[in-house]
Amino acid sequence: MGNYHLAIDIGASSGRCILGWLEGDRMVLEEVHRFANRQVRRNGHDCWDLELLWQGILAGLKACRARGKIPATIGIDTWAVDFVLLDPEGRLLGDAVAYRDSRTEGMDAVVERLIPAAELYAHTGIQKQSFNTIYQLAALQAEHPDQLARAGSLLMIPDYFNYLLTGVKKQEYTNATSTGLVNARDCCWDGELLDRLGLPRALFGPLSMPGTVVGPLAPDIAAQAGFASQVVLPATHDTGSAFLAVPARDDRAVYLSSGTWSLLGVENPAPITTEASRACNFTNEGGAWRRYRYLKNIMGLWMIQSVRRELNGEGYVAGKAAAPWQLDVEAGQRQWSFPDLIAAAEEAADFPSVVDVNDSAFLAPDSMIAAVQDACTASGQPRPGTVGQLMQCLYRSLSACYKEAIRSLEELTGTRYTSINIVGGGCQDMYLNRMTARATGLPVYAGPVEGTAIGNLAVQLIGAGELADLADARRCIRRSFDIHEILPGQAV
Repeated sequence: MGNYHLAIDIGASSGRCILGWLEGDRMVLEEVHRFANRQVRRNGHDCWDLELLWQGILAGLKACRARGKIPATIGIDTWAVDFVLLDPEGRLLGDAVAYRDSRTEGMDAVVERLIPAAELYAHTGIQKQSFNTIYQLAALQAEHPDQLARAGSLLMIPDYFNYLLTGVKKQEYTNATSTGLVNARDCCWDGELLDRLGLPRALFGPLSMPGTVVGPLAPDIAAQAGFASQVVLPATHDTGSAFLAVPARDDRAVYLSSGTWSLLGVENPAPITTEASRACNFTNEGGAWRRYRYLKNIMGLWMIQSVRRELNGEGYVAGKAAAPWQLDVEAGQRQWSFPDLIAAAEEAADFPSVVDVNDSAFLAPDSMIAAVQDACTASGQPRPGTVGQLMQCLYRSLSACYKEAIRSLEELTGTRYTSINIVGGGCQDMYLNRMTARATGLPVYAGPVEGTAIGNLAVQLIGAGELADLADARRCIRRSFDIHEILPGQAV
């Protein structure tokens, strides 16, 4: 048996600490701790509760010690685009404002007065999204210029937790590319863009590639954990880790990392920064070993997750009340599970309405249910009046968006794709998998579920010399985890 390695994978709703190791030619996983993630309202903004996450990370380390399974290495991945500023003494400046906060409204126009959208894309290859770090920084310049003036460091969220673990500050490449400030070809911060935006160059240091050793656990952290380990960089952007775990059979497979967001695309050896690519809003996110994740960000299961929380009387953010909506009487008289929602969708299989899941109206509405209903009404389609109709609308809309994204991908790359590989928690939704296979006419290969943690571990195992390279890692993943095949002709 090989050494233990620990993947700390933090998503929008929860974090998981997952140990991984090799037994023969197979990878084995063991979840040792799970903890909540949440947004809180602070100083007029929706923010991440960093202290809650930090205590979850420490509890995960202690759980390893309690099981007598000490990891040789530790790697952290999280979502992208969000960051913190530290003062010269390493203390937090301000809050970790979450990307769904409304502070970036109108900031694209502010940035585009300095850098036209086409020029920005030609530099960075990153798709325009209202919450990209470049727009968050413009909002911060407008609201708190003093914070930028006082800052000694800018760290993306996983960079910050690595700093807390080790006392070492490193800016990791894959997450940095999501800022919209990294030159797609040089793989470094784009100094010209920083200067034109008036951002201090001192905040943007050398970028470190996945596989880089950050350092050992700081003495006080090692004392709390009960052991000493090396912290290493995986692809700290969770999508970057998830794509590494895709056990594709050939180079004509579309990858889909399915979770709160659906990230659909392929791996390329070089960025595509043409005007046609920008018009289709495809992005060139940096990957491990300088590969490029050429993909489309799609709203994903966020809409379904939001509907379930709303039906069960929960707001999407603490302190935000859901707006009123009207569905059948049954909707408000039970607690809905995801299987319940799927069953309801199946019962409303003939409901035809489809919405644009990438519409900004669905990014952070007070009521997701009302937002979907209003979109159907505005487009002249039947308004969903039952839970089943609402869910059928969402499933149809997601699968239709996947189909359109693949069509655009084929036009932009000149490649005909023959399959879809889905990884992440969303690959467990077999109804959506069947809808996707039917809509696209392509076979779907669903799994592994823990794609992000597996990709995180793959980088650690390669760095430790236990796997030879990415191709070896993907062969190992195919041997180790269940992959379900869904053919286009299977009944929905």
